[in-house]
Amino acid sequence: MKKLIIFILSLTIFFSITSILTFAKSDVYKVGMEAGYPPFNWTQKTKKNGAVLIEGSDQYANGYDVQIAKKVAKEMNKKLVVVKIKWDGLIPALTSGKIDAIVAGMSPTKERRDTIDFSNSYYTSQIVIVVNKNGKFANAKSIQDFKNAKITAQQGTFHYNLISQMNGVKKQPAMGDFSGMRVATQSNTIDGYIGERPEGLTAQVNDPKLKMITFSKTNGFKTKADEVMTSIGVLKGNQDLSIINDVLSKISDKKRVQLMDKMTSLQNHPEKADGFWQQVAMIIKANGTYFVAGAGVTLFISIIGTIIGTIIGLLIGVFKTAPKSSNKYLSIINAIFNAILNIYVEIFRGTPMIVQAMIIYYGSAQFLGISIDKLWAALFIVSINTGAYMTEIVRGGIFAVDKGQFEAAAALGMNHNQAMMKVILPQTIRNILPAAGNEFVINIKDTSVLNVISVSELFFAGNTIAQQNYQYFQTFTIISVIYFVLTFTVTRILRFVEKKLDTVKVTTGANQMQVKLEVEK
Repeated sequence: MKKLIIFILSLTIFFSITSILTFAKSDVYKVGMEAGYPPFNWTQKTKKNGAVLIEGSDQYANGYDVQIAKKVAKEMNKKLVVVKIKWDGLIPALTSGKIDAIVAGMSPTKERRDTIDFSNSYYTSQIVIVVNKNGKFANAKSIQDFKNAKITAQQGTFHYNLISQMNGVKKQPAMGDFSGMRVATQSNTIDGYIGERPEGLTAQVNDPKLKMITFSKTNGFKTKADEVMTSIGVLKGNQDLSIINDVLSKISDKKRVQLMDKMTSLQNHPEKADGFWQQVAMIIKANGTYFVAGAGVTLFISIIGTIIGTIIGLLIGVFKTAPKSSNKYLSIINAIFNAILNIYVEIFRGTPMIVQAMIIYYGSAQFLGISIDKLWAALFIVSINTGAYMTEIVRGGIFAVDKGQFEAAAALGMNHNQAMMKVILPQTIRNILPAAGNEFVINIKDTSVLNVISVSELFFAGNTIAQQNYQYFQTFTIISVIYFVLTFTVTRILRFVEKKLDTVKVTTGANQMQVKLEVEK
């Protein structure tokens, strides 16, 4: 118990120091972006062509947004730091202080202006539809030519609302990112998606199966001026806004077009092999270290999270099975503490981990002023989530021990704690081992949801690679194989440990029987 308290105190001190250091870094300018929306922003392996290192990664971000952000950071005499964040996490990251600005091709719509402030426009886009080149809508000239077409757009963007202007289309659920929409269009799951011309042009150039459909003013979408504008987002009342607008005012329309053309031409067009397995082999050869690093982070989080979660479950499980105190005041305190633990268990068992990740990572910064590192936040989230499940598993494991064991321990003069430590818990651990192993396997897979807070685990790493090579099915085939290898290996190891424990149990039982017979003789 003393070691556990010291460990918890050490973590608390570490988080406090980390928070202080985080807020003390005023010489950097953190901007958030997807780093997966070319040519506005993308991820690459080197710093070639003026790319900027992505925070917490050995990869770099480049694109139109990155170059604009560099100009702003230079004017502020700060070092630019790119934070890779999923689209729906950008505004929470800004309002919670994780980043200083959003530079991600974001339009300053009225709904967003209610939450954050925006700069003047730094690019004006044209709305297009990306379709399958061999599909029946490849020759469309008007948005009304898409009758019965399955059309979608990115979640959280005004693009999705534009679908209502297309008469007779089959509006599909919004999707999280453009990589997913490209895959869906390639495979004919959808007939097309709404986007902006730079992204559509990129998709068309990188994938011969895709085609960008452009429209005239009379045949296209009706949009508001602020919807096609692209602006930099900052916190309400941020004093940096005047500096940002001053920088943008010095970039002429001609220079903006030239910069966008340059970024479009600089995009990586990966070499592709002919056969499926040849493509898989090429992806592994080019990105093997990234897959290994992602798998390492996944294993690290799942192992530590499962261990800490099991300890939490054991402590709470023992507490919840302890006999009630005869002291009136201690009994009341016990009841209050027990109610708090019940609330904790019910909340974390009754809500998805992806929601917990968003609330804990962004909420702790926004409402408590505590800025937690992504990896430490991931460990905390997995640990307390596992602890909630393990609490009930441990409680069931304790009750599975025969009541005669408690009575025998009491007859020998043991108190509750001694009985638990010396008699009950060793048997409980054996009883809950299969369930604990199952939690470990679940955690290996569930770490994928942590990509919502940009933790560089296996899924996040694989998705980044897919956004670079545009070979989504091949890349995610590799990811699925790695997940299977991890879970299968862990399952085999746990089965081996169970058999060993069963052997020890049988041997111990036989020895005890032999001793009993000799005593009777």
